Amino acid sequence: MSLSNRLLSRYFASAKSSKNNTRTKWKSVVGLEVHAQLETKSKLFSGARSAFGAAPNSCVALFDASIPGTLPVLNRKAVELAVKTSLALGCNVNAVSTFDRKHYFYADMPTGYQITQQRAPLARGGSLSFPVFVQGVTKTPYYKTAKLHQLQLEQDSGKSLHDPVERKSLVDLNRAGVPLMELVFEPDLETGEEAAALVKELILILSRMQSCSCKMEEGALRVDANISVHLENTPLGTRTEVKNIGSVRAVAQAVDYEIQRQISILDDGGTIHNETRAWDSVAKVTVAMRDKEVVQDYRFMPEPNLPPLHLKLYENQNAADTEADVVDVPKIQHTLPELPEQTRQRIVQVHQLSSAIAITLVNDITLYDHFRTIIDESTVPGRSPKLVANFLINELLTILNRTKLETADCVLTSGQLATIVDLLQENRLNVQYARRVLQELLESDRGMNKCPRELVSERNWFLITDESDIRQHCQDAIDGNPKLVEKYRKGKEKMLYALAGVVAKTSEEKIDMARAVEFLKQMLK
Repeated sequence: MSLSNRLLSRYFASAKSSKNNTRTKWKSVVGLEVHAQLETKSKLFSGARSAFGAAPNSCVALFDASIPGTLPVLNRKAVELAVKTSLALGCNVNAVSTFDRKHYFYADMPTGYQITQQRAPLARGGSLSFPVFVQGVTKTPYYKTAKLHQLQLEQDSGKSLHDPVERKSLVDLNRAGVPLMELVFEPDLETGEEAAALVKELILILSRMQSCSCKMEEGALRVDANISVHLENTPLGTRTEVKNIGSVRAVAQAVDYEIQRQISILDDGGTIHNETRAWDSVAKVTVAMRDKEVVQDYRFMPEPNLPPLHLKLYENQNAADTEADVVDVPKIQHTLPELPEQTRQRIVQVHQLSSAIAITLVNDITLYDHFRTIIDESTVPGRSPKLVANFLINELLTILNRTKLETADCVLTSGQLATIVDLLQENRLNVQYARRVLQELLESDRGMNKCPRELVSERNWFLITDESDIRQHCQDAIDGNPKLVEKYRKGKEKMLYALAGVVAKTSEEKIDMARAVEFLKQMLK
């Protein structure tokens, strides 16, 4: 059994033991730091392109390479996007913020320091409330709130490229100077699922703000998790930091693994060391990287080449403070879109859907886009929101999960999905054949160009609703199963559903079963 499986097995075993045993009273504390790459065309302090996948060292300005005599020039768009994000998270935007140098020495950091905001960041305070729903564990979602300590601007570092065959290491400075927001959350979380849910909600918000692409596979969003455990009613324990977690699912796995690793060590009388660890996504374990740096190690100092950043915070601010190059915070406030939680509340109030359904729809950007498009399509005003939501969640997601497809990779259009919903609502198609339509469209090379009505017509999958046809199927079932009929008439009412099963089988499950059951009851009297 692998180490990760042993730790998890031990955790579940200890969770079932007596509550009087102190080994079951460990409390976990989790805080996240998220680095989000801002959606700008150029870097934070230079005019070089900020482009993913470009040839190595093809997006590098003289300043990025730390050529002597070059000076930083702050990117206005990056400031505006960071302010917009701060407002969406309820932060207090500072009228004046400053930049600092954070010193450390890596080959991909030619200056020997990173320009960030440590002492006076762009924004402080704020909070993020988000739903947590653990499949198979929590029957209903619950809400958790994490306070935001600060939001700051900083530049990214370059990237080291290692060639084990040639035994060489090279440096690519394309990422050096790419604009980042660092969002530092207070340690208000307890589990990996809560950490993953926070990251999901943040991705939804950043996507709506259009401030970050949130493509974790491209490094546009990276998560560091600070984790510690302690006994109830005792001070917080020594924390470890798991760096650069690259997916939402990995956030949950890494945090939960690290919690159980620390508990296992402490239960055996060991000591937790303040260190930085990495998540091994293959082995599903955290591995030690280095001792954790403290603030003193970075030798922070004010950035001498950048003046303080001034923002306009009020509509009636003095004319002297409202120069053309000053970012207008009230103006940005007016451009904020509807936030994910507001969308959930609107779905519940307007469409009379449950909060669990609203959470499932909104938490998947593509799924919600389909729902909104299908419901808002004016040509069919009578579409049932409940039917649309149930179809997308229970049928589409089931098919996609079975075929291991993400909703974002699904080739089907909202128009095709709307047509299938209409066929269901018109009682021209049943759920079983709706699934077949979805499956065939997904497997077909022409799936995205195929009309579902044409496919149903070609395959003769339309629901049998003609009264005479339904009666004939029912009569055939009665004539062919006299023993079932006799038992039913003697009081065994379950035999009715056995006869209904015969009708479904002989009609290849294409019959309107609700009407078939009614006719069977009438004909058996």
